[in-house]
Amino acid sequence: MKIILFDGLCNLCNGSVNFIIKRDRLGAFKFASLQSEAGLSLLKQYGVTAEKIDSIVFIKEDRFFLRSSAVLNILKDLGGRWRFLYIFIIIPKFIRDFIYNVIAKSRYSVFGKREICTIPSEANRNRFLD
Repeated sequence: MKIILFDGLCNLCNGSVNFIIKRDRLGAFKFASLQSEAGLSLLKQYGVTAEKIDSIVFIKEDRFFLRSSAVLNILKDLGGRWRFLYIFIIIPKFIRDFIYNVIAKSRYSVFGKREICTIPSEANRNRFLD
């Protein structure tokens, strides 16, 4: 199973989830907000502390990926032309994560923040673990 844990209060993160849902025709990805019981349980199961997470976690086949590695692996698994962006994995992780962290730290001020987590539409409800 492929699970994406995202910041449910972040507009950029919610937009990213909608982007993936629209392009994931096979429904391979499942989602949970980091703030949800399901999200917190999965973080605990994989030994990832919630304090260290500032945006996205990708869980695939009993492995987890954080930050830029999560984004690139999601794009690879999304398929289509998006998989070609995985080529950026050749950039050293510390450089990729530096860029990721700059975006993550400013995501609320640039893209905004919600007061409560987004409630998925009825059509997509089965894609969410919450």
